[in-house]
Amino acid sequence: MSEELPVLEMEVSDERFAEWMRANLAQAARHFSVAVAGEPVFGWRLRSIGVRVSRAGAWCWLRVVSDYPQWASGDGWTGNADANALTGIAKPELLDVCEWDDDGRRQRAELFTLLPGEPVSTTDVLHRPVHLSERWWAQLRANLEKLRNTPTGRIDADQQIVSRRSTAAFGADLRVQHWETVHGDLHWANLLSPTLGILDWELWGQGPVGTDVATLYCHSLLVPAVADQVRSTFADVLEGPDGRIAQLAVAARMLGRIEDGDYPELEQPLREHIAALDAPQPSGERRYRP
Repeated sequence: MSEELPVLEMEVSDERFAEWMRANLAQAARHFSVAVAGEPVFGWRLRSIGVRVSRAGAWCWLRVVSDYPQWASGDGWTGNADANALTGIAKPELLDVCEWDDDGRRQRAELFTLLPGEPVSTTDVLHRPVHLSERWWAQLRANLEKLRNTPTGRIDADQQIVSRRSTAAFGADLRVQHWETVHGDLHWANLLSPTLGILDWELWGQGPVGTDVATLYCHSLLVPAVADQVRSTFADVLEGPDGRIAQLAVAARMLGRIEDGDYPELEQPLREHIAALDAPQPSGERRYRP
């Protein structure tokens, strides 16, 4: 964060914050007149909470995200709603939204259609082999092709963001030559199987060509067989100058996440992958927050 913020009462401990988020989820369920079914799951650092719900005989997914008011706006805040404009892609549809303020934070509740299938992984980074059908891989490729050719004014990462991250991670300004529309966070917890579904459209927008494939590849490094499958399926995307730039841009972002404490087990494989790309070795000094 770029400024010091007061510690709010619900932020004193993870346990207290989690209970506060559960209360927000219950409030959202009452607002949308839905019945909660199952145990809620938390998103990154408890920032969001979601659960399966039913309404008028139909299954849906209810999600509540919380942030400070100064960051509760812009592309990242409205991404799931804006994604309703995307057609021909295996993604949930946002049915309803409500927002409210509570004890110094802004809450946004979103009610979605529920897609079939389960997340390929319960974590962003893949830790075990998975077996996905040829049809699944073909559908993923077709969906990403559809997305990349969809124009948008939304921004996932522009040159300024890429430069800031790469300078912090590598001590060098990574220059992007070509751009396309990307999901922006295509890891294994955001992909469903056995029927393909793509979740979490908060960040989608313009980014370096190859961002999504590079993201999935870097999140697969702990399972070489799956990493090889990603590479073989998307060889035309990962190979060449644009693919190299995309992998370095993704690696720079992920190194910042690692320095903040996320997926430490991926640091060494990621650094080795960067070295294999013939990039400068990342520095150990923390200089930014992605």
